Amino acid sequence: MLQSLRNLLNRFSFAVLSAAVLVLAAVLAFAVMLGSVRDETYDIRLFQLANETIRAPKTVEDPVKTEEERERAASEITPVYDFDEEAAKNRSALVTSIFDFAIEAKGDPKPDDKEAVSNAPAKQLVILKDKLSHLGDKEASFSLDDDMLNGLIKADKKDLEAARDAVSAIVKRAMEQPVRENELAEAKAETERLIGKAPIPGSLADAAAAIGRESIIANDTPDEVKTEERISQAKASVEPTRILQGQVIVQEGQIIDREVYRQLELAGLLNEQSSSRPAAGLALFTGLIFWFIYRHFKRVEQPDRVKKKWLSIVLVIYFLVLIAMRLMAGLEKDFDMTIAYAFPTALVPLLVRLLADRKLALIMTVLVAVTGGLVLHEGYSSVINMEFALYMLFGGLAGYYLIQEDGRRSSILATSLGVSVVNGVYILFHMLMLSSQLEVHELAVYMAAALASGLLSGALTIGTMPFFESLFGILSDMRLVELSNPNHPLLKKILTETPGTYHHSVMVANLSDAACEAIGANGLLARVGSYYHDIGKTVRPAFFIENQMNGVNPHDSLPPEKSRDIIVAHASDGAAILKEHKMPEELVDIARQHHGTSLLKFFFVKAKETQPGVPEDSYRYPGPKPQTREIAVISIADSCEAAVRSMKAPTPEKIENLVWAIIRDKMNDGQFDECDLSFKELKQVGAVICTTLNGIFHNRIEYPE
Repeated sequence: MLQSLRNLLNRFSFAVLSAAVLVLAAVLAFAVMLGSVRDETYDIRLFQLANETIRAPKTVEDPVKTEEERERAASEITPVYDFDEEAAKNRSALVTSIFDFAIEAKGDPKPDDKEAVSNAPAKQLVILKDKLSHLGDKEASFSLDDDMLNGLIKADKKDLEAARDAVSAIVKRAMEQPVRENELAEAKAETERLIGKAPIPGSLADAAAAIGRESIIANDTPDEVKTEERISQAKASVEPTRILQGQVIVQEGQIIDREVYRQLELAGLLNEQSSSRPAAGLALFTGLIFWFIYRHFKRVEQPDRVKKKWLSIVLVIYFLVLIAMRLMAGLEKDFDMTIAYAFPTALVPLLVRLLADRKLALIMTVLVAVTGGLVLHEGYSSVINMEFALYMLFGGLAGYYLIQEDGRRSSILATSLGVSVVNGVYILFHMLMLSSQLEVHELAVYMAAALASGLLSGALTIGTMPFFESLFGILSDMRLVELSNPNHPLLKKILTETPGTYHHSVMVANLSDAACEAIGANGLLARVGSYYHDIGKTVRPAFFIENQMNGVNPHDSLPPEKSRDIIVAHASDGAAILKEHKMPEELVDIARQHHGTSLLKFFFVKAKETQPGVPEDSYRYPGPKPQTREIAVISIADSCEAAVRSMKAPTPEKIENLVWAIIRDKMNDGQFDECDLSFKELKQVGAVICTTLNGIFHNRIEYPE
């Protein structure tokens, strides 16, 4: 069934398949995570008893309370008053002018003009009224009746001058103090009282008191503009009143009055207030997650077959982890973050790194950390719990950087312990940054969770690796290490049945591993593939020269076409044996392709001696040519090791000439046309193989008998 599914997927290009699969995956992830962001609502009625304690799921502003606080702050602002410092001088001058007008109006009538003397008061009164009308102070002129004005006209000049000086001084002193509108009546009464005590003739007392009283005005008036500015500043300085996240709105058994109901409504906790905004936000979040995955795969330079496999691995791991998070979050209604800290933070980077690609492991570390912050959070924490997201991120990065390339179980165990240490360091940082008192038992619980997180990361990685390797046909570093064990049945078969081939394979493995490491290819794959590349020779061991111990070569008695068939068959026989034992496809390809379509020159030349017209293609391996850099390197190493071994008294110069001759021959024969091995890399491969062969076949001292 799995093979049928793989065949179906292989019919589509990666671009089409990845877009369709990622859209479907985003929809499924949205459905799984929806419960983590959907607000809980309650069926509540006014004036009923609360069945449970209800807390605010998020921080919201209370506009009613905020406005009340602003109005209270505004009411506490005292009005700004503007004191007129010139008012005392001006009002004193006004008093002086009134009395001076009276003195001027009296004048000096001629003594011989009796008629003029008898009519003087009437005229003087008219003159005085006229002068007063030009003062521009209507209040003073209208406040003095004719009796008071006649009193001023009839008074002696000295009395007028004395009254003038006294009233002017009293008014000036009164107006030098701030007088507000609500204090005006009191100020006028006080001025009138002081004038009554002044040495003013009785005939002028009423007029003087009236003039003094009407001269007092409000000189400390409200500044509406500045007052309004202060009120605006006071309102602006009031912080909005908020219902805080996690704040208790109503206790169990409490009556839900109008104020509590209003707060519940404001927090969106009523059934009829169900909002689609969290779902819309989650849709955007999920879209971002899978867009980043899509963009990463778009930049990956690998064959579509490899990218399809990696994408499948990433999605399966992501959903397994996501489902585990949701199950953990649902362990109890009010989620306890202590449980969350035991989550295996490094599981995803370890699995993706060992099963797929290092760069892919890094991006998945970040994306899973963000997802964990969204899914694994307390009921009243933020939308994304940043503390836990950082915990996941640091633990994941620790696993990413600590895991060794070989992927051995011992390495994974050491990595898991390192992850536990990093988790513990982060928890210490978090605890020390909190202002609350750090309890020893609380710290111990969190440290135990950190240790469990690291150990679970390693244990689950080791436990699930065989599942992924079987499901996706993956050849991981861990699997390669297992296959390199000399106790493996097939390696034992090579060793016991074809010891010469076994030694040759070990030598080729050393050469291939070193050469692949030099060009950035998978040296471990090349090493393990070299161990098994000639396993087909176990079918007819004696027909291969390295296994001929008695000096008898059966090919000497066989026609060249029969020898050809036996030699060529070892590639297909090896692939068949490996397939029969369900070995990884990569090793099967190495066994089938390590000779490519190269020519069996020895038997071709031998055949031409009896059949001059024999076609060259009939003495070539069936191929295919090497499809990967690792297989191409093994092909070179295989030919070079066999050729150098057959040399008599090899020297560095002979070895170098032979190696480069083999590489040129294979290149001219087109054996590297179907793999991405560059000329620069071929030079590096040749140099490494020469160095390694010189170390193996160096001259030795001849010891005396």
